[in-house]
Amino acid sequence: MIPAKVLIIDDDRDVLETARMFLKQEFATIHIEETPEKLPVLLKQTEYDAILLDMNFTKGVNDGEEGFHWLNLILKTDPQAVVILITAYGEVDLAVKAIKNGATDFVLKPWKNQKLMATILAAIQLRKSKKEVEKLKETQEKLSDDLNYSYSDFIGESPAIQRVRELIARVASADADVLILGENGTGKELVARAIHRQSSRSDQVFMNVDLGAISETLFESELFGHVKGAFTDARQNKAGRFEIASGGTLFLDEIGNLSLPLQAKLLTVLQHRTIQRVGSAKDIPVDFRLICATNMPLHEMVFEKKFRQDLLYRINTVEIRVPSLRERTEDIPLLAEHFLARYGQKYKRPGMKIDKAVMSKLKKYHWPGNIRELQHAIERAVILNESKVIESVDLLINSTTLHIPKEQTQTPQTLDEMEKKFIQQSLANNQGNVSTTAKALGLTRTALYRRMKRHGI
Repeated sequence: MIPAKVLIIDDDRDVLETARMFLKQEFATIHIEETPEKLPVLLKQTEYDAILLDMNFTKGVNDGEEGFHWLNLILKTDPQAVVILITAYGEVDLAVKAIKNGATDFVLKPWKNQKLMATILAAIQLRKSKKEVEKLKETQEKLSDDLNYSYSDFIGESPAIQRVRELIARVASADADVLILGENGTGKELVARAIHRQSSRSDQVFMNVDLGAISETLFESELFGHVKGAFTDARQNKAGRFEIASGGTLFLDEIGNLSLPLQAKLLTVLQHRTIQRVGSAKDIPVDFRLICATNMPLHEMVFEKKFRQDLLYRINTVEIRVPSLRERTEDIPLLAEHFLARYGQKYKRPGMKIDKAVMSKLKKYHWPGNIRELQHAIERAVILNESKVIESVDLLINSTTLHIPKEQTQTPQTLDEMEKKFIQQSLANNQGNVSTTAKALGLTRTALYRRMKRHGI
């Protein structure tokens, strides 16, 4: 017994009974009705998997207009409904016209049971597919809303962050390629998502690709896709990130990590806006808004022949630099209160506050991990603090990293020199453990390794 509900509407009682007697052997629920005027009530009470509808209900009338009327009513009530028309031999042209107007299929009277069964089964499968697509769309919209909530608008009123907001508002509607520069943890993805939300593509996909996490061997397969049999593990066709992003926004994070050969492949795609899946010679057009981001000095890398100049020109029609937290210390109280409210709700500790003296010290701290480090510090403090007021700065920041060494206060140094000494000190405090040090600094292992390499540590 197939768990489906089928409705049959025909003014001929014999037709209805014949259909009911046959179909009740196969389907869980069969409803029959002679008067189509009851359709509104029936559709309100029950959601049918397939509806069989006669074309004519008035004796002597065979123009099919009644069928068109009730078909439109069904589809208006339930846009996902699948309607099979019941027609006579002379009404095939009308049935074809009705299919153009939204009907799914038609069966001829008198029908063959095997043909009727096959038609209804196909209609039920179509209904199921429509509902799955609708559910996927709703899920995508919900996930997108959740992500937009997580990456909500900027917190802060500093002049530096106001300038970023103004740039976003200007470039969002232009559909131009954007390059976002800034240190780790400053909110580069936040900027990218804000541009997407304010663009004409906001109702389409936002595809985030972390280029630093994709190996060279998987680059083409991940970004361009592949066809079945292209390589050992290619058991089925797979669309790449570029193809999936078509129509929406493609965000390439950590673009500075790409090797020169991969930069050349990326440039080719951006120039022609077509891709070829691995194992295929077919060109697939792609149309996406490109946003790239990196914490690396691309302009210096061009001078050092580590990044292609033509690729840089291609990706930075507009360039947005996101300020570090050191450059917007006046925003630290607002950010801290924001994260305090979020994690107070998450861990069921509402109403928590930060002591004024502690907040003052937070504003003096240099925050190498930027907003991400501040966020993790607040979360840790909410979990560990026993009272409603956070009175110890040690809960927020490792006390050994809070104070700048005396020699740094006596001799002026560049920011790079200070960062180098800070990383060395942090590594020493963590017995040289890179993972622990990266976590304490609010950085990824890859980001810390890059900084260590740059400073020769």
